[in-house]
Amino acid sequence: MSAVEWIVALVFVVGMLGIVIPVLPGLLLIVAGVLVWSLELQSPAGWWVLGITGALYAACLVLEFLIPGRRMRAAGVKTSTLIIGVLVAIPCAIVIPVVGAFIGFPLGIFLVELSRRGGRAQAWRATVHALKAVGLNILIELITAILIIGLWVAAVIFWT
Repeated sequence: MSAVEWIVALVFVVGMLGIVIPVLPGLLLIVAGVLVWSLELQSPAGWWVLGITGALYAACLVLEFLIPGRRMRAAGVKTSTLIIGVLVAIPCAIVIPVVGAFIGFPLGIFLVELSRRGGRAQAWRATVHALKAVGLNILIELITAILIIGLWVAAVIFWT
């Protein structure tokens, strides 16, 4: 493996971490890694991998919009609720290292939904729906990332 391929593989690891722990744009880093590799390789195999990667990324975006988004809308959870959940997670991550974001995000969603809906049971149901949607988004991104990385590994092993 060349130095560029090692760097791209490291970017893939960081990208996978960014998907699971949403601090970095994980899938976008993986796509950028494939782009850098393709530009360095300058071969038909590289361009094919880049094209298929772009198609997989676009399909991922569509799936993320359609599946979890539709479920959240059906449950009455607004996008602004998720944004507030993230805004609450940030200071919680600072105050409570390691687990603060995992506590702050659902707490923020719950508090917003509690103020909107009035009852704890309804707010809790909305929080669970939102967390399931976020989990489904992560799963969709992970599957897409695994497909892209698998394609790249196959190209590195068999076509370069």
